[in-house]
Amino acid sequence: MRHRIAVVGSGPAGLTFARVLHRHGYPVAVLERDPAPDARPPGGTLDLHEGLGQLALDKAGLLAEFHGLSRPEGQAMRILDTAGTVLRDWRPRPDERANPEIDRGQLRDLLLGPLDVQWGRGVTQVVPGTRDGVLVHFADGRQETFDLVIGADGAWSRVRPAVSSATPHYTGVTLVETSLDDVDTRHPDLARLVGDGSVAAYGVNRALVGQRNSGGHVKVYAQFRAPLDWHTNLDLADVEAVRSSLLALFDGWAAPVLDLLRHGTAFVHRPLYVLPVSHTWTHVPGVTLLGDAAHLMPPLGAGANLAMLEGAELAESIATGPGNLDEAVRAFEEQMWARAGRWAKITTAGLERLVSPDPAEALALFDQLQPS
Repeated sequence: MRHRIAVVGSGPAGLTFARVLHRHGYPVAVLERDPAPDARPPGGTLDLHEGLGQLALDKAGLLAEFHGLSRPEGQAMRILDTAGTVLRDWRPRPDERANPEIDRGQLRDLLLGPLDVQWGRGVTQVVPGTRDGVLVHFADGRQETFDLVIGADGAWSRVRPAVSSATPHYTGVTLVETSLDDVDTRHPDLARLVGDGSVAAYGVNRALVGQRNSGGHVKVYAQFRAPLDWHTNLDLADVEAVRSSLLALFDGWAAPVLDLLRHGTAFVHRPLYVLPVSHTWTHVPGVTLLGDAAHLMPPLGAGANLAMLEGAELAESIATGPGNLDEAVRAFEEQMWARAGRWAKITTAGLERLVSPDPAEALALFDQLQPS
C-alpha cells in the first residue's frame, strides 16, 4: 500500500524531495500557496556544491541537465576595500565544477519537470495524531489527511509548530536588495566591476555585494548591522528615499562601488533571521521538516544545498527502505540534525566575520575558504 505523502512548499527542498520520489515511482502531493510558479520573482543565483546540491540533483537524475544550465564562471570572486582597491581577484579554472552558479528560476523549472504541483493551496495548520492521519488545514477552509506531511515551507513555516515551538530570531544584520538589468549594455563599467561572478566590498559593520545572474542581470546586496526598526522614519516603498539612506550609510566609499546602489531599480528589505543553531525537536509521527523550516541559517551558500540534499535523502529512504515510514523519518531526522548543526555553526560564525567591526575578518575568511 502506497503512503499518502504531502510536501508543503515548492522551493528547492520540496521540489527535490518530490522529484526523487517521482523518479522512484512514488506519488507525492506538492502543496504550494503561490497561485503559479511565476507568481513571485524567483530570487537570485545559487552555487550548488558538489557534495550537497549537485549530489541531490544526481539522485534526481538531473545532474547532466544542471551542468548544461549552470555557470561555472560564476564562481569568480573579487574583493575590494572601501576605496575600491582590489584586494583579491579569484577566478575558477576552466574545469572547476565545485560550486557552479544557477539562477533560482532555472533551478525551479529544472526540478518542476513532470511534477504536478497543487498551486494556490496555502496551508494554515498541520495537526498530527488524528484518527485518519495528519490533518492539513488549507487557507480556503478545506481539509485533507496524509500519512506523512513534510514542511519545506521556509523560514516562517506553517508546518513547524506541529513539531517545534522555535521561531526565527533577528541576527542584527539587515540586507537591502536591489537589481541592475542589461548591465553589460547599460552599465558596462559596473559589468566589468562585477565580472563573471561576484564582487564584494567590506567596511566597518557593513558590506556591498554585487552578484551576476544570467541574462545580464545583477543582484546587489547592501548588508549592515542595525536594529530591526532602523527604517522607522523611512518609507521603504520610496525608492529614492531608500537609495539616499543607503548612500548616506555607505558615505565615503569609492564612487564605482556606490554606483551599485545609484543604479538600482528597486529596493527590497531583507532582515536576516535564523533558528537556534542546534534546532531539534521530539519526533512527531507523520510530520517532519526540511531546509529553512528545519534549520534557518545565515545565507552563506549552505542553506539551499542542505535543503536539496535532505529532500533527496528522505525521498530515497522512503522509496528504497524496508517500508516502515516512521522509522525512515526518524533516522533521517537524526542525520539531518547533526549535519545542519555543523553548518549552522559555520555560517553563524561566517556572518559575524563578513559583517564585522574589522573588515580584515572578511578577507581572512575568504582566504581561509578560497586561498589565492
